[in-house]
Amino acid sequence: MARAKPKIVITCAVTGGIHTPSMSPHLPVTADEIAEAAIGAAEAGAAVLHLHARDPQTGKPSQDPELFRPFLQKIKERTNAVINITTGGSPHMTVEERMRPAATFKPELASLNMGSMNFGLYPMLDRFKEFKHDWEREHLEKSRAVVFRNTYEDIESILTVGNQNGTRFEFECYDISHLYNLAHFVDRGLVKSPPFIQSVFGLLGGIGPHPEDLMHMKRTADRLFGNDYQWSILGAGRNQIPLATIGAAMGSNVRVGLEDSLWIGPGQLAESNRVQVERIRTIAEALNLDIATPDEAREKLGLKGADQVAF
Repeated sequence: MARAKPKIVITCAVTGGIHTPSMSPHLPVTADEIAEAAIGAAEAGAAVLHLHARDPQTGKPSQDPELFRPFLQKIKERTNAVINITTGGSPHMTVEERMRPAATFKPELASLNMGSMNFGLYPMLDRFKEFKHDWEREHLEKSRAVVFRNTYEDIESILTVGNQNGTRFEFECYDISHLYNLAHFVDRGLVKSPPFIQSVFGLLGGIGPHPEDLMHMKRTADRLFGNDYQWSILGAGRNQIPLATIGAAMGSNVRVGLEDSLWIGPGQLAESNRVQVERIRTIAEALNLDIATPDEAREKLGLKGADQVAF
């Protein structure tokens, strides 16, 4: 009897904390915009919705739980998707600030960056010259001198809170060392198996976007975790769809969304998160891959269930 094919989990990262409102008129900012974007992505096939919040007036990233609450409730009412709340927030925030929404709402899933790193956003100043809000240029310029802090103590603190709340993690690994950091916490018993590894490619300060970089990440993860992990691919900017395609063909899960890329093609802004989900779904199905439903994603990632969250 032929074995059942594993199903691919599509994550959509709806708005993030990297891009600024002046870069695209399609970037969701208000609670209603974030909710509608997330619902559209779920309808297109995203089983997991990775969520950040923004100040509705300026579009600046915020970890104020009260800015999360309206769209969390609306998304939960209208979809069965797994809601994944960021603990990354923005490199300019303190760790305590970044933890607040996940600690408050006790989601099924939360993101967790697995190491401190340079996080260079300033090259975007070469492409974007005009900004509506003063904070946007400063946000990019300051990345020359900011280290995105994720010390062992920070990671342990976030893991401890999440474990107490039954929250599992999307471990964002921007480089090879982050895989070794994750293995360290697995060995200490602070991370439950199988870890959900989001391999991130193409951000300045992390591993590059070459297919060989993807292969190096995969070989290293295989060596450290054997078959006992869930793998997902995130390519930044123009690398989004090509790297997700390579990963999907190799059996990975995938992540798309306007947090990671504003584009749907060369020089063409994506008009929604939905269109990026539709694009990678079309590719996955052309590869004869089946798309996981939210409940299938819950089973695959070992999640506690939507009835166990605090929103």
